[in-house]
Amino acid sequence: MWYVGLDWADTHHDVEVLDEAGKRVGARRFAHSHTGLHELKQFLLSIAAAPEHLACIVETNHGRLSTFLLEAGIPVYPVTPKTANQLRRAAGAKTDQIDAHLLAKIGRLDLAELRRLEPDSPTVAELKTLTRDQDALIQTQTRLVNQLTACLKEYYPAALHLFAKLQQRCALVFLQAYPTPQAAQAATLAEISATLRAGKHTNPRRAAPKIFEELHRPQLVAKEVIVRAKQHLMLSLVKQLLVVIADIATYEKEISTLFLTQKDHELWRSLPGAGKRLAPRRLPEWGEDRGRSADASSVQALAGTAPVPFQSGNYAKAHKRFACVKPLRNALYQFAWQSTRQEGWALDYYRRKRAEGKTHSMAVRALANVWVRIIYRMWVNKTSSQTATFEAAKRAHAPRPHAA
Repeated sequence: MWYVGLDWADTHHDVEVLDEAGKRVGARRFAHSHTGLHELKQFLLSIAAAPEHLACIVETNHGRLSTFLLEAGIPVYPVTPKTANQLRRAAGAKTDQIDAHLLAKIGRLDLAELRRLEPDSPTVAELKTLTRDQDALIQTQTRLVNQLTACLKEYYPAALHLFAKLQQRCALVFLQAYPTPQAAQAATLAEISATLRAGKHTNPRRAAPKIFEELHRPQLVAKEVIVRAKQHLMLSLVKQLLVVIADIATYEKEISTLFLTQKDHELWRSLPGAGKRLAPRRLPEWGEDRGRSADASSVQALAGTAPVPFQSGNYAKAHKRFACVKPLRNALYQFAWQSTRQEGWALDYYRRKRAEGKTHSMAVRALANVWVRIIYRMWVNKTSSQTATFEAAKRAHAPRPHAA
């Protein structure tokens, strides 16, 4: 058996391999890239006669790295960050190479105590891929909207006041029909109304007169050469946005359908403010295997909600955890903020953190950390969210006033 310690990071991964006697047989650093991961795979398979002769110890049980190793048939054994911390020398020296060595040492000494990671089911893996890809498309949409906004400010500022959101289909169809301020001002009320109907506006009869009036107010006018040149960029951006928005909607249908086939979908949908978007993202990022996480703290470390202590000399401070599964972190942050609108205790907790001098992001992160403990217990017990149960538990564990 060969014991592989793998310390992962956003940009690279450090690896050390020990044999049965504890002798180092290889140590390298690999880039977190397509080429780097395949070099890592070849490095490991060149040492062992078969993948099953390897035991890869990592400080995470999610993410592309673990998935890649599992797909290669390499056994993966996740451990919590605290496990490696216990083996550090009194000096507390810490580098990626040292961490890789300690992880390999843990595998050699305590493999029988570790739980082997099982891969996600095909449907959960598909749901995870779909949600992450849709998030990438949403980021593309945001980038295109920002570019379109900047373009319109230069030559067509009136268009920015005609619709609530530029990414609305009716707004994009309107811009295609009237790509310049002059074209929009030349349109009749009936033509504008027909364009809004073509763009599936919810109330074209009411919106058309307002748009017509706004267009005929005094406006800032760009030079003719700027208008003529910028309309080409605007039409290109609109064309891209229409495609991206249609694709996002297609993803939404597939995600919703696949989410409802998961056995835990009721649990995740019962959480406050889960909605159609957040619940399908939390389920695959969190996972379905109850044996993956020993306790809530391991999920908190994985999701980046638990702070990391930093100490140097007399200086000591906790800071945000950067090494985490970012899609899971983002889903939990969004959920925590949404929960303040529906759960009184969540809003009180957020406000208390702000009153302590925490920034908005720090307060949301702290709230997400609390939610991880709650969700973990729900997940383990396979129960849905019940505010009354949580409130009763909070009262039962609240500090009691001292008697006079």
